[in-house]
Amino acid sequence: MNENDPRSALPALRPDRSVLVLAPPGDEPGHWVGAPSSVHSDGVFYLAYRLRRPIGEGRGYAVRVARSLDGERFEPIYTITREEADTESLERPALVRTPEGRWRLYISCATHGTKHWRVEVMEAAEPSAFDAAQRKVVLPGDPKTAVKDPVILHHDGQWHLWASCHPLSDPGEEDQMVTDYATSADGLEWTWEGTALSGRPGCWDARGARVTSVLHAGDTVLATYDGRATAAENYEERTGLAIGAYSTLAPVGTEPIAESPYGGLRYLDILPLPDGRRRVYYEITREDGSHELRTELH
Repeated sequence: MNENDPRSALPALRPDRSVLVLAPPGDEPGHWVGAPSSVHSDGVFYLAYRLRRPIGEGRGYAVRVARSLDGERFEPIYTITREEADTESLERPALVRTPEGRWRLYISCATHGTKHWRVEVMEAAEPSAFDAAQRKVVLPGDPKTAVKDPVILHHDGQWHLWASCHPLSDPGEEDQMVTDYATSADGLEWTWEGTALSGRPGCWDARGARVTSVLHAGDTVLATYDGRATAAENYEERTGLAIGAYSTLAPVGTEPIAESPYGGLRYLDILPLPDGRRRVYYEITREDGSHELRTELH
C-alpha cells in the first residue's frame, strides 16, 4: 500500500504468526477471554480484559488488569468480579492513564434482568489499586439504549469516546449496534455528539458496527471495528476498517480486514509504542469454539 495512504498506518494482521497471551477458561463455545484494552507506560505493558463463561454459567464473570515487561507474558494485578460490580455480566473494559498520571478503569455492566448496559468507572493512583466500592456510573444509557464497550482517547486537551449502543425498544433486536461518539473535558462528564459509525445494508457489517481502536494518521482518523451481517453472527464478529474524523467514520472496502478461520476476530486493540512499532491485541475464535486472547508485534 502507498505509504502516503493513511491506511498504511494500520498493521496487517497475521494471526498465524501471533502469540497466545491467555487461554479461555474452558475449551468449548461460550468460554472467552479477550475484549482487551492496553496501555504502555514507563516501559511497562498494562492490559485489561474480560473473562466469560457460557450463559447460565456466569457470563462475563470478571474483568482483570495485568502487567508485563514484554507485552506477551502478563501477571494479574487487579480483578473485579461481576458480584463486586453488581452486574449480571461484564464486557469490554477501557484502561486509561490520565494526563495527570492517574489511572482509570471503565467497565461495561449489564443491568440485572434486562438487556440494558451501562458504563462505570474507577480511578486510582496505580492500576493495581482500583476499588470496586468507589466506582460510579459515567454512561448510564436510558430505557431505549444500552451503552457498552467504550474506546477512550485523550488528545489535544480533550477526551474522546466511542461506545457501542444497542436499541432496547424493539424486543429481539437488541443485538443491533451502532457506535456513538462523545466528548468530555475531564473524561467523566460526557456530551454525546451523534453516531460516528453504522453498518451498511447488504454488507458484512449490516447488523452493526462497534469501534474497537482509534489511531491518528496525519489529519485522518483510522478506526478498527467489529461488524456482523446477521444476528446469528453475534459473538463472532469480524474486524473492519473505517476512516474519517472523530465524529464521522466511513467503512473502507467491502470485506473484513481480519477474521478467524473458525469464526470471529474481534475487539482489536492497537497500541502504539515509543519506538514506532505497534503491538496489537485481539480476541479470536479457536477451532473448539472458545475465544482466546492473542498478540502481534508490528
